[in-house]
Formats: sequence, C-alpha cells, structure tokens
Amino acid sequence: MIQQAEHSLMVQAEPLTIFCQRAFQALDVPPEDAAITAEVLVAANLRGIDSHGVARLRRYVDGLRQGVMRPRPQVNILYETPLTALVDGGGGLGQPIGVRAMRLAIAKAKAHGAGFVAVCNSNHYGIAGYYAMMALEHNLIGLSLTNSGPYVVPTFGREAILGTNPISVAVPAGRERPFVLDMSTAVITLGTLEVYRRRGQELLPGWATDAQGEPTTSAAEVLHNLADRAGGGIMPLGGMDEEHGGHKGYGLALLVDILCGVLPDAGYLDRIYLKDETGHSLPANVGHFFGALRIDAFRPLDDFRATMDAFIHRVKSSAQARGQSRIFIHGEKEFEMAEKRRREGIPLGPQVVASLGEIAAELDVEFDLG
Repeated sequence: MIQQAEHSLMVQAEPLTIFCQRAFQALDVPPEDAAITAEVLVAANLRGIDSHGVARLRRYVDGLRQGVMRPRPQVNILYETPLTALVDGGGGLGQPIGVRAMRLAIAKAKAHGAGFVAVCNSNHYGIAGYYAMMALEHNLIGLSLTNSGPYVVPTFGREAILGTNPISVAVPAGRERPFVLDMSTAVITLGTLEVYRRRGQELLPGWATDAQGEPTTSAAEVLHNLADRAGGGIMPLGGMDEEHGGHKGYGLALLVDILCGVLPDAGYLDRIYLKDETGHSLPANVGHFFGALRIDAFRPLDDFRATMDAFIHRVKSSAQARGQSRIFIHGEKEFEMAEKRRREGIPLGPQVVASLGEIAAELDVEFDLG
C-alpha cells in the first residue's frame, strides 16, 4: 500500500458513498446501479486500495457524459447452461454488471456445485476482490478476473499491449479471516501510476519503461507515453526479465485475457478502449470472468473451514524473518484497514477532494462529505 500524503481530508464512508451515488444518478444511472457503483468505489478506499477508489470517479463521469458508458444498458444472457453463462453487459458501468454476473455464478454454484459466468461488452469494474468476496457470504469460494486497457509490456517487448489484468480469489475459513487474494498481474496498476504522479513520487526501479524500452522512475512520463501510444509501459509481475520471473506475470496476464477476452468474445490485448478514425473513444468492450465453487461439493463445509484455520495458523506461526514481527495472510491487511477506516475515516488527498468538488459543481450535486 502507498503511504497517504499529509494534509488529507478524513471522510466517513457513508457520506462519501452517498455523494458518489448522487453523482451517478445525476447522470441518469438508475438508483440501484448508482448505489452498487458507489459502494464498490468506496469499498476500495476502505480496504486501502485508493488507486481504485473515489479518485476514479472522474473516469466514470466522463465516460457517461461522452456516451462511452451507458447509464441504462440492455444486459442480456447470450448463452447459458446449468453451470455457465455468457453475459452481454450492454456497454454499461462495470460494477453493476459485475455484481449481477457474480450473483448468477453464485446461484449456479449453490444449485449445481459450481458456476462460471463470462462477460463481454462491459467497462472497468473497480477492485476484483469485491466480486470474489461476494461468495464468502454464501460459504463459497469466489473467483473474479478482468482484462483492462493496454498498459503492460510483454516480456522482451517494448510496446504496451497487455492489461494489468487482476486476479482475485476469496476462500472462507472458520475462526480465521478469509483468504482473499486480490492481485494485478503487473508490478503495479495504472491507478498506482496515477497516485504516484499526483503525489510527485518516483517509481521504484524496474516498475516501468520509457518509450525506448529503458527503465524509468517517472510516473508522468509513463502515463504520457501510454496516452500517446508512444512505447513503453508497466512491467509484468516479476519485472523486466525472465531472471526475476517477469515471464510468469506475463503468462498470468495472458491467461486472464484468454478467459476475459477470447472466451466471451470481448476485447483483448490492445483491442480494448479503441478509438475511431477521428480520435473519439468507442465502447470499451472490457471482459470479465467470475466463478463460484460450493465447498460441500468436495467435502463437508465445517471440516474444510477447520482445515483452513489450521492452514492459516500454520503459515502465520511459522518463523519470521529478522526484524519482522508478523506474517500476513492475503486480505488480512485490507480487512484491518477497512476496520480502521470505518472508525477513523477515509483519507482523501487534496487533488482527489478537488476533483470531487469539480464533479459536484458540474453535476449540481451537493458536496457535503462532513
């Protein structure tokens, strides 16, 4: 997680969610869809994933105003079996589409033991973990994947052609917190780049390359080159070369694109977020893939949860490296951050607050985060 800049405004989750919901409704998004989208954005902030939180509101506002994202899409099931479905998101906001597709996967898993739903014709859906975690309420294992715009350079490449393509898996436990993996298949996300640019911070060496394919620590340079398709971009998980495992992150990113792009016939690689000959944005055609597994289709649920507790305890009680006081399980830091931020508030940097204020003025929406 990135250190929060000083002079942040501390905002409670509820008024922040209400503000975002009002902003979406001002753009003709139905109340239920507006509430879902606002909740997913604020959930990212609560969990400390600020790069995917309300700082992204401008992206959705502009997409809706420009007609690239549809406020009231026609969402259709194109193909369905007892265990699977293919959903056309109608070019709408990714969050409501994602929630409904994951609900469908969960319903199929509860009825048949497993459920998988692929989605085409969607948009950015926020944090992948939100959808995987929906399965936890039903004592299911949840899976959530999505592809994204071309920001990542393949191993031995110089051109950004892959997305940051996140993977999230959520697994229930008993007394222990659930295991929640929520990871990009790149070393950082586009949102993290934007955070570093806003704060004037340098990237770590090996995170990104410039137009010539050489390492750079300038977030502004990388974002400029990505916008202009000038070359360079973010590195796959593992870094620039095979010696550090970059080819493994590259392979995972390709896998996500196959399940989210090729399988549902959505956009893939650099065939997402296309523009016409005049430079105007076309529908994004982002793809998602959701899954749910019923644990008692494999073994008794209570036995599994007890074993998960033992599994987690064994990892956490293993020997710590010198100078370290704790070993974490994936999702643990985010659960603790959410508890802290629900008590103390969500820190919003000055630029994020200014952006929200501008949106409020443009949409004539009350801007009261008190």
